[in-house]
Amino acid sequence: MQNKEPQKDIEGNKQEKEEEKLKDEKISEYGQVTLEKNKEQHRIHLLTIIGEIEGHECLPQQTKTTKYEHVLPQLAAIEDSSEIDGLLLLINTVGGDVSAGLALAEMIASLSKPKVSLVLGDSHSIGVPLAVSTDWSFIVPTGTMIIHPVRMNGTVIGAPQTYEYFKLIQDRIVGFISEHSNVKKRRLEEMMMKTGILTKDLGTILVGQDAVTEGLIDEVGGIREAMNTLHTMIEKQKEKK
Repeated sequence: MQNKEPQKDIEGNKQEKEEEKLKDEKISEYGQVTLEKNKEQHRIHLLTIIGEIEGHECLPQQTKTTKYEHVLPQLAAIEDSSEIDGLLLLINTVGGDVSAGLALAEMIASLSKPKVSLVLGDSHSIGVPLAVSTDWSFIVPTGTMIIHPVRMNGTVIGAPQTYEYFKLIQDRIVGFISEHSNVKKRRLEEMMMKTGILTKDLGTILVGQDAVTEGLIDEVGGIREAMNTLHTMIEKQKEKK
C-alpha cells in the first residue's frame, strides 16, 4: 500500500510533463494555446495571425506564414468545444492571400464565443478584415493598418472581365469591413484610393489612434486591456445563459 502513492505521483508528474510538451509544440507549430490559469477561471483560446497569410499556394520556407488550413479546423473546434469560453486573436501580418484571409475573417465573425482582437505590429491589407472580425478590437499605439486596393500576383489579362473580377473582390472586402466596424463603405474606398501617403502606391496607413479615430478599431490598448475586456464579455455571456 505504501508504494502506490509514490507511483501515483510519478504518473501524475509524467502526465503533466507530457501536457506541457504538447502545449509547447502547439505554440511552436501553430501559434496557439489555451489560457486557463487566470483568477476568473475562464478558458481562453489564443490564436495568432503572424507573417503572411498563406492560401492555396505554398510560400517559400523562409517566409513566416499563417496557414489557413491549420486555422480553420481550430476555429471549428473552438465553436464546438464546451470548455473554451472565448477567443483572443493576436495580429501582426503584412497580409497575404485575399480569399484565405477573408475566409478566416468570416469564420471568426461567425463564432458564438466572445472574441477580442489585438493588433500588435501590423495588420495590413487582408489583415484589416481579420482585425475587425471580432466583437471588440484593440490596437497598440505603434500598431499600423494599411488599406489599399486589391492586388493580384502573376499574369493578369487586361480585359474588362478581369477588372470586374477585381472590383467584385474589393467590394466583398469593403462590405465585410464596413459591416464589422464603424467605417462607411464610401470612406473605406476613399482611403483605398488615396495618393501621396504610400510612396508609388495607392492607399492609406493608419497608426494606433488614427485607426480608432476612423472607426476601424474600437480602442487603443495592449494585452492587459484586451484580456480584461474578454473576461468581462465572457462573464456577461455566462450571466445570460
